[in-house]
Amino acid sequence: MSYRDEMSRTLSYARHDTLEGLLQRGRGLGAQRALAEPGAGAPFVYNGIRRDWKWDSQTDTRCVYQARLIRDLDLSPTPLVDQLSGDEEECRRAADVLELLALDGSDEAREGLRAYIRAGDHWVAVLQSVADGWPAEWWEDLGDVACARISGEEDLPWSFEPWGRFGIALPSRQFAPRPSLSPLSDGELLALLTADGTEFNTKVDALRAFAVREPVPGLIPLVPSLGTLDGRRPLPRLRPAIARLGALAVPAAREWAADGREWLAALGAAVLADHPGPEALPGLVAELAEQWEARVWCGPDTTAQRLARFGPEAADAVPVLWRYWRHTPHSYERADYLKALAAIDPSGLDEAYTESLWDCEERARLLAIASAPHHPQALHRIAVLRDDPMDTPEVRAAARARMAP
Repeated sequence: MSYRDEMSRTLSYARHDTLEGLLQRGRGLGAQRALAEPGAGAPFVYNGIRRDWKWDSQTDTRCVYQARLIRDLDLSPTPLVDQLSGDEEECRRAADVLELLALDGSDEAREGLRAYIRAGDHWVAVLQSVADGWPAEWWEDLGDVACARISGEEDLPWSFEPWGRFGIALPSRQFAPRPSLSPLSDGELLALLTADGTEFNTKVDALRAFAVREPVPGLIPLVPSLGTLDGRRPLPRLRPAIARLGALAVPAAREWAADGREWLAALGAAVLADHPGPEALPGLVAELAEQWEARVWCGPDTTAQRLARFGPEAADAVPVLWRYWRHTPHSYERADYLKALAAIDPSGLDEAYTESLWDCEERARLLAIASAPHHPQALHRIAVLRDDPMDTPEVRAAARARMAP
Protein backbone atom coordinates (compact mmCIF):
# COMPACT_ATOMS: atom_id res chain seq x y z
CA MET A 1 0.00 0.00 0.00
CA SER A 2 1.28 3.45 -0.87
CA TYR A 3 0.25 6.54 1.06
CA ARG A 4 1.22 10.18 1.28
CA ASP A 5 2.21 11.08 4.80
CA GLU A 6 2.11 14.45 6.53
CA MET A 7 5.65 15.24 5.40
CA SER A 8 4.66 14.75 1.72
CA ARG A 9 6.66 11.56 1.34
CA THR A 10 5.38 8.46 -0.40
CA LEU A 11 5.51 5.46 1.91
CA SER A 12 4.81 2.06 0.37
CA TYR A 13 3.89 -0.20 3.25
CA ALA A 14 3.84 -3.97 2.97
CA ARG A 15 0.59 -5.76 3.81
CA HIS A 16 -0.45 -5.34 7.41
CA ASP A 17 -0.40 -9.09 8.08
CA THR A 18 3.12 -9.79 6.77
CA LEU A 19 6.24 -9.71 8.93
CA GLU A 20 7.57 -6.75 6.97
CA GLY A 21 4.32 -4.82 7.23
CA LEU A 22 3.94 -5.52 10.94
CA LEU A 23 7.46 -4.28 11.66
CA GLN A 24 6.94 -1.17 9.55
CA ARG A 25 3.87 -0.33 11.64
CA GLY A 26 5.56 -1.15 14.96
CA ARG A 27 2.95 -3.76 15.86
CA GLY A 28 3.64 -6.04 18.79
CA LEU A 29 2.84 -9.02 16.61
CA GLY A 30 5.70 -8.02 14.34
CA ALA A 31 8.18 -8.22 17.22
CA GLN A 32 6.77 -11.58 18.29
CA ARG A 33 7.02 -13.02 14.78
CA ALA A 34 10.53 -11.64 14.29
CA LEU A 35 11.65 -13.38 17.46
CA ALA A 36 10.12 -16.62 16.17
CA GLU A 37 11.85 -16.21 12.76
CA PRO A 38 15.15 -14.42 13.51
CA GLY A 39 16.64 -14.92 10.05
CA ALA A 40 13.56 -13.56 8.33
CA GLY A 41 13.17 -10.52 10.55
CA ALA A 42 16.71 -9.12 10.58
CA PRO A 43 16.64 -7.39 7.15
CA PHE A 44 13.34 -5.69 7.97
CA VAL A 45 14.63 -4.50 11.33
CA TYR A 46 17.63 -2.81 9.74
CA ASN A 47 15.46 -1.40 6.94
CA GLY A 48 13.14 0.10 9.55
CA ILE A 49 16.02 2.15 10.89
CA ARG A 50 17.51 3.09 7.52
CA ARG A 51 14.12 4.36 6.33
CA ASP A 52 11.64 6.32 8.40
CA TRP A 53 8.40 4.33 8.45
CA LYS A 54 6.70 6.53 11.01
CA TRP A 55 3.51 7.98 9.58
CA ASP A 56 3.83 11.09 11.72
CA SER A 57 7.36 11.77 12.90
CA GLN A 58 6.06 14.19 15.54
CA THR A 59 4.04 11.57 17.44
CA ASP A 60 4.91 8.05 16.29
CA THR A 61 7.90 6.37 17.94
CA ARG A 62 10.05 3.40 16.99
CA CYS A 63 13.42 3.63 18.77
CA VAL A 64 12.62 1.47 21.84
CA TYR A 65 10.90 -1.10 19.61
CA GLN A 66 13.85 -1.21 17.21
CA ALA A 67 16.50 -1.28 19.93
CA ARG A 68 14.77 -4.22 21.58
CA LEU A 69 14.66 -6.07 18.27
CA ILE A 70 18.38 -5.48 17.70
CA ARG A 71 19.12 -6.81 21.17
CA ASP A 72 16.65 -9.68 21.28
CA LEU A 73 17.59 -10.93 17.79
CA ASP A 74 21.27 -10.61 18.72
CA LEU A 75 21.90 -8.37 15.72
CA SER A 76 25.09 -6.36 15.32
CA PRO A 77 24.95 -2.61 15.97
CA THR A 78 27.68 -2.06 13.35
CA PRO A 79 25.24 -1.11 10.53
CA LEU A 80 23.76 1.53 12.84
CA VAL A 81 27.16 2.95 13.68
CA ASP A 82 27.82 3.16 9.94
CA GLN A 83 24.45 4.88 9.43
CA LEU A 84 25.56 7.76 11.67
CA SER A 85 27.50 9.10 8.69
CA GLY A 86 24.29 9.60 6.68
CA ASP A 87 22.16 12.72 6.55
CA GLU A 88 20.77 14.37 9.67
CA GLU A 89 17.61 12.25 9.83
CA GLU A 90 19.42 8.98 9.14
CA CYS A 91 21.93 9.88 11.84
CA ARG A 92 19.16 10.72 14.31
CA ARG A 93 17.34 7.41 13.81
CA ALA A 94 20.53 5.39 14.24
CA ALA A 95 21.67 7.45 17.24
CA ASP A 96 18.33 7.04 19.04
CA VAL A 97 18.63 3.25 18.83
CA LEU A 98 22.34 3.19 19.70
CA GLU A 99 21.75 5.33 22.80
CA LEU A 100 19.31 2.75 24.11
CA LEU A 101 21.53 -0.19 23.22
CA ALA A 102 24.32 1.46 25.18
CA LEU A 103 22.06 1.70 28.22
CA ASP A 104 21.47 -2.03 27.85
CA GLY A 105 25.20 -2.67 27.95
CA SER A 106 26.42 -2.53 24.34
CA ASP A 107 29.98 -1.24 24.36
CA GLU A 108 29.99 -1.01 20.57
CA ALA A 109 26.94 1.26 20.62
CA ARG A 110 28.39 3.51 23.30
CA GLU A 111 31.82 3.82 21.75
CA GLY A 112 30.32 4.30 18.29
CA LEU A 113 28.40 7.35 19.51
CA ARG A 114 31.36 8.72 21.42
CA ALA A 115 33.53 8.42 18.30
CA TYR A 116 30.84 10.15 16.28
CA ILE A 117 30.73 13.06 18.72
CA ARG A 118 34.46 13.50 18.20
CA ALA A 119 34.29 13.64 14.40
CA GLY A 120 30.72 13.43 13.04
CA ASP A 121 28.82 16.18 11.27
CA HIS A 122 25.71 16.18 13.48
CA TRP A 123 27.61 15.77 16.72
CA VAL A 124 25.86 18.62 18.57
CA ALA A 125 22.44 16.96 18.54
CA VAL A 126 23.92 13.59 19.43
CA LEU A 127 25.91 14.99 22.36
CA GLN A 128 22.88 16.83 23.72
CA SER A 129 20.80 13.66 23.47
CA VAL A 130 23.30 11.36 25.18
CA ALA A 131 23.86 13.97 27.89
CA ASP A 132 20.13 13.84 28.57
CA GLY A 133 19.87 10.05 28.62
CA TRP A 134 23.21 8.62 29.71
CA PRO A 135 25.05 8.67 33.03
CA ALA A 136 27.34 11.72 33.16
CA GLU A 137 30.47 9.60 33.45
CA TRP A 138 29.83 8.26 29.93
CA TRP A 139 30.11 11.68 28.26
CA GLU A 140 31.50 14.36 30.55
CA ASP A 141 35.07 13.57 29.45
CA LEU A 142 34.13 14.87 25.97
CA GLY A 143 34.25 18.46 27.17
CA ASP A 144 37.56 19.21 25.45
CA VAL A 145 36.12 17.86 22.20
CA ALA A 146 33.02 20.02 22.57
CA CYS A 147 35.06 23.14 23.35
CA ALA A 148 37.25 22.57 20.32
CA ARG A 149 34.40 21.87 17.92
CA ILE A 150 31.69 24.31 19.00
CA SER A 151 33.35 27.32 17.38
CA GLY A 152 32.88 25.74 13.98
CA GLU A 153 29.11 25.47 14.35
CA GLU A 154 26.93 27.99 12.54
CA ASP A 155 23.80 27.04 14.48
CA LEU A 156 24.51 27.16 18.19
CA PRO A 157 22.71 24.73 20.51
CA TRP A 158 19.67 25.85 22.47
CA SER A 159 19.93 23.78 25.63
CA PHE A 160 22.05 24.66 28.65
CA GLU A 161 23.37 21.12 29.17
CA PRO A 162 25.90 19.80 28.54
CA TRP A 163 27.46 23.08 27.43
CA GLY A 164 27.26 24.77 30.82
CA ARG A 165 29.05 21.82 32.41
CA PHE A 166 31.82 22.25 29.82
CA GLY A 167 32.12 25.98 30.51
CA ILE A 168 30.78 26.87 27.05
CA ALA A 169 28.76 30.08 27.39
CA LEU A 170 25.87 30.55 24.96
CA PRO A 171 24.40 33.84 26.26
CA SER A 172 22.28 34.52 23.19
CA ARG A 173 20.50 31.22 23.72
CA GLN A 174 19.80 31.43 27.40
CA PHE A 175 16.30 31.94 28.75
CA ALA A 176 15.50 32.73 32.33
CA PRO A 177 13.58 29.81 33.83
CA ARG A 178 9.97 30.63 34.59
CA PRO A 179 8.74 29.90 38.11
CA SER A 180 6.35 26.97 38.35
CA LEU A 181 2.76 27.82 39.19
CA SER A 182 2.07 24.31 40.52
CA PRO A 183 2.18 25.39 44.18
CA LEU A 184 -0.60 27.95 43.65
CA SER A 185 -4.16 27.12 44.65
CA ASP A 186 -7.01 26.98 42.16
CA GLY A 187 -8.23 30.35 43.40
CA GLU A 188 -4.83 31.94 42.94
CA LEU A 189 -4.57 30.63 39.39
CA LEU A 190 -8.05 31.96 38.59
CA ALA A 191 -7.03 35.33 40.01
CA LEU A 192 -4.02 35.43 37.67
CA LEU A 193 -6.30 34.78 34.69
CA THR A 194 -8.70 37.57 35.64
CA ALA A 195 -6.15 40.24 36.61
CA ASP A 196 -5.58 42.91 33.96
CA GLY A 197 -1.86 43.14 34.66
CA THR A 198 -1.05 39.44 34.31
CA GLU A 199 1.56 38.78 31.62
CA PHE A 200 0.66 36.68 28.60
CA ASN A 201 3.11 33.89 29.46
CA THR A 202 1.87 33.76 33.06
CA LYS A 203 -1.69 33.22 31.86
CA VAL A 204 -0.48 30.44 29.59
CA ASP A 205 1.34 28.85 32.54
CA ALA A 206 -1.84 29.07 34.62
CA LEU A 207 -3.81 27.28 31.90
CA ARG A 208 -1.07 24.66 31.66
CA ALA A 209 -1.47 24.05 35.39
CA PHE A 210 -5.26 23.68 35.08
CA ALA A 211 -4.80 21.11 32.30
CA VAL A 212 -3.29 18.62 34.74
CA ARG A 213 -5.48 19.30 37.79
CA GLU A 214 -8.82 17.98 38.82
CA PRO A 215 -11.60 19.92 37.01
CA VAL A 216 -12.08 23.49 38.26
CA PRO A 217 -15.56 24.76 37.27
CA GLY A 218 -14.54 28.31 38.10
CA LEU A 219 -12.53 28.38 34.87
CA ILE A 220 -15.67 28.11 32.72
CA PRO A 221 -17.01 31.68 33.02
CA LEU A 222 -13.54 33.05 32.27
CA VAL A 223 -13.21 31.32 28.90
CA PRO A 224 -14.64 34.13 26.71
CA SER A 225 -11.99 36.49 28.11
CA LEU A 226 -9.10 34.14 27.40
CA GLY A 227 -8.38 35.06 23.80
CA THR A 228 -5.31 36.77 22.41
CA LEU A 229 -5.21 40.56 22.32
CA ASP A 230 -6.01 40.65 18.61
CA GLY A 231 -9.15 38.59 19.24
CA ARG A 232 -8.21 36.02 16.60
CA ARG A 233 -7.38 32.94 18.65
CA PRO A 234 -7.55 31.41 22.13
CA LEU A 235 -4.64 31.63 24.51
CA PRO A 236 -2.26 28.70 24.19
CA ARG A 237 -3.18 25.76 26.45
CA LEU A 238 -6.79 26.87 26.81
CA ARG A 239 -8.07 23.88 24.84
CA PRO A 240 -6.37 21.26 27.09
CA ALA A 241 -7.54 23.11 30.19
CA ILE A 242 -11.13 23.04 28.93
CA ALA A 243 -10.82 19.39 27.91
CA ARG A 244 -9.97 18.61 31.52
CA LEU A 245 -13.41 19.91 32.53
CA GLY A 246 -15.14 17.22 30.49
CA ALA A 247 -18.93 17.39 30.40
CA LEU A 248 -18.95 20.26 32.91
CA ALA A 249 -18.15 22.63 30.04
CA VAL A 250 -20.99 21.47 27.77
CA PRO A 251 -23.73 23.95 28.87
CA ALA A 252 -21.40 26.92 28.42
CA ALA A 253 -20.04 25.47 25.17
CA ARG A 254 -23.50 25.79 23.60
CA GLU A 255 -23.26 29.55 24.14
CA TRP A 256 -19.65 29.70 22.95
CA ALA A 257 -20.56 27.89 19.75
CA ALA A 258 -23.01 30.70 18.88
CA ASP A 259 -20.54 33.49 19.66
CA GLY A 260 -19.44 35.90 16.95
CA ARG A 261 -15.78 35.40 17.78
CA GLU A 262 -14.51 32.67 15.50
CA TRP A 263 -12.06 31.17 17.98
CA LEU A 264 -14.67 30.93 20.74
CA ALA A 265 -17.28 29.45 18.41
CA ALA A 266 -14.74 26.86 17.25
CA LEU A 267 -13.85 26.01 20.84
CA GLY A 268 -17.51 25.58 21.75
CA ALA A 269 -18.13 23.39 18.71
CA ALA A 270 -15.14 21.21 19.62
CA VAL A 271 -16.40 20.72 23.18
CA LEU A 272 -19.86 19.78 21.93
CA ALA A 273 -18.37 17.37 19.38
CA ASP A 274 -16.37 15.69 22.15
CA HIS A 275 -19.57 15.18 24.18
CA PRO A 276 -22.14 14.16 21.58
CA GLY A 277 -25.77 13.49 22.32
CA PRO A 278 -27.61 10.33 21.20
CA GLU A 279 -28.61 11.95 17.91
CA ALA A 280 -24.91 12.12 16.89
CA LEU A 281 -24.26 8.38 17.03
CA PRO A 282 -25.30 7.39 13.48
CA GLY A 283 -23.25 10.24 12.03
CA LEU A 284 -20.16 9.23 13.98
CA VAL A 285 -20.45 5.60 12.88
CA ALA A 286 -20.78 6.80 9.29
CA GLU A 287 -17.85 9.20 9.73
CA LEU A 288 -15.55 6.40 10.88
CA ALA A 289 -16.64 4.21 7.98
CA GLU A 290 -15.97 7.03 5.51
CA GLN A 291 -12.54 7.63 7.04
CA TRP A 292 -11.75 3.95 6.58
CA GLU A 293 -12.91 3.91 2.96
CA ALA A 294 -10.68 6.91 2.25
CA ARG A 295 -7.83 5.34 4.28
CA VAL A 296 -7.56 8.42 6.45
CA TRP A 297 -4.90 7.62 9.03
CA CYS A 298 -4.60 10.86 10.97
CA GLY A 299 -7.74 11.83 12.91
CA PRO A 300 -9.92 8.73 13.24
CA ASP A 301 -8.67 8.43 16.81
CA THR A 302 -10.81 11.47 17.64
CA THR A 303 -13.84 9.81 16.05
CA ALA A 304 -13.07 6.67 18.05
CA GLN A 305 -12.88 8.64 21.30
CA ARG A 306 -16.28 10.20 20.61
CA LEU A 307 -17.81 6.83 19.75
CA ALA A 308 -16.44 5.36 22.98
CA ARG A 309 -18.71 7.66 24.97
CA PHE A 310 -21.73 5.72 23.72
CA GLY A 311 -20.49 2.38 25.03
CA PRO A 312 -22.27 -0.71 23.67
CA GLU A 313 -24.71 1.46 21.70
CA ALA A 314 -21.85 2.12 19.23
CA ALA A 315 -21.49 -1.58 18.39
CA ASP A 316 -21.83 -0.89 14.64
CA ALA A 317 -18.43 0.79 14.76
CA VAL A 318 -16.60 -2.21 16.20
CA PRO A 319 -15.56 -3.89 12.91
CA VAL A 320 -14.04 -0.65 11.61
CA LEU A 321 -12.24 0.01 14.90
CA TRP A 322 -10.62 -3.41 14.65
CA ARG A 323 -9.58 -2.70 11.06
CA TYR A 324 -7.96 0.54 12.10
CA TRP A 325 -6.11 -1.13 14.96
CA ARG A 326 -4.72 -3.81 12.66
CA HIS A 327 -3.94 -1.69 9.60
CA THR A 328 -3.01 1.84 10.65
CA PRO A 329 0.58 2.95 10.01
CA HIS A 330 -0.05 5.87 12.40
CA SER A 331 1.07 3.91 15.45
CA TYR A 332 0.35 6.65 17.98
CA GLU A 333 -3.39 6.24 17.41
CA ARG A 334 -3.51 2.46 18.05
CA ALA A 335 -4.07 2.88 21.79
CA ASP A 336 -7.17 5.00 21.15
CA TYR A 337 -8.74 2.26 19.04
CA LEU A 338 -8.18 -0.25 21.83
CA LYS A 339 -9.69 2.14 24.38
CA ALA A 340 -12.75 2.62 22.19
CA LEU A 341 -13.14 -1.13 21.73
CA ALA A 342 -12.86 -1.63 25.48
CA ALA A 343 -15.70 0.85 26.05
CA ILE A 344 -17.95 -0.52 23.30
CA ASP A 345 -17.27 -4.26 23.09
CA PRO A 346 -14.32 -5.66 25.08
CA SER A 347 -14.72 -9.22 23.81
CA GLY A 348 -11.56 -10.46 22.15
CA LEU A 349 -9.32 -7.78 23.64
CA ASP A 350 -7.17 -10.09 25.78
CA GLU A 351 -5.09 -11.12 22.77
CA ALA A 352 -4.74 -7.52 21.57
CA TYR A 353 -3.67 -6.34 25.01
CA THR A 354 -1.10 -9.12 25.25
CA GLU A 355 0.30 -8.27 21.81
CA SER A 356 0.47 -4.62 22.78
CA LEU A 357 3.03 -5.43 25.47
CA TRP A 358 5.45 -5.59 22.50
CA ASP A 359 4.04 -2.48 20.75
CA CYS A 360 6.29 0.38 19.63
CA GLU A 361 4.17 3.02 21.35
CA GLU A 362 4.48 3.83 25.04
CA ARG A 363 0.75 4.55 25.27
CA ALA A 364 -0.08 1.10 23.94
CA ARG A 365 2.35 -0.60 26.32
CA LEU A 366 0.97 1.30 29.29
CA LEU A 367 -2.59 0.33 28.35
CA ALA A 368 -1.51 -3.28 27.92
CA ILE A 369 0.29 -3.39 31.27
CA ALA A 370 -2.89 -2.21 32.98
CA SER A 371 -5.29 -4.42 31.02
CA ALA A 372 -3.53 -7.60 29.82
CA PRO A 373 -4.96 -10.81 31.26
CA HIS A 374 -3.35 -12.49 34.23
CA HIS A 375 -1.73 -15.36 32.38
CA PRO A 376 1.91 -16.54 32.19
CA GLN A 377 2.84 -15.02 28.80
CA ALA A 378 1.58 -11.57 29.72
CA LEU A 379 3.01 -11.62 33.22
CA HIS A 380 6.42 -12.72 31.96
CA ARG A 381 6.43 -9.90 29.43
CA ILE A 382 5.40 -7.33 32.03
CA ALA A 383 8.30 -8.50 34.21
CA VAL A 384 10.63 -7.98 31.24
CA LEU A 385 9.33 -4.43 30.76
CA ARG A 386 9.76 -3.73 34.47
CA ASP A 387 13.47 -4.52 34.26
CA ASP A 388 14.30 -3.21 30.79
CA PRO A 389 16.66 -0.18 30.98
CA MET A 390 15.74 0.76 27.42
CA ASP A 391 12.06 1.39 28.14
CA THR A 392 10.67 4.62 29.51
CA PRO A 393 10.49 5.35 33.25
CA GLU A 394 6.69 5.45 32.99
CA VAL A 395 6.48 1.97 31.48
CA ARG A 396 8.90 0.50 34.01
CA ALA A 397 6.97 2.08 36.88
CA ALA A 398 3.63 0.77 35.57
CA ALA A 399 5.10 -2.70 35.17
CA ARG A 400 6.46 -2.62 38.73
CA ALA A 401 3.05 -1.64 40.02
CA ARG A 402 1.32 -4.42 38.08
CA MET A 403 3.81 -7.03 39.31
CA ALA A 404 3.78 -5.87 42.94
CA PRO A 405 2.48 -8.54 45.34
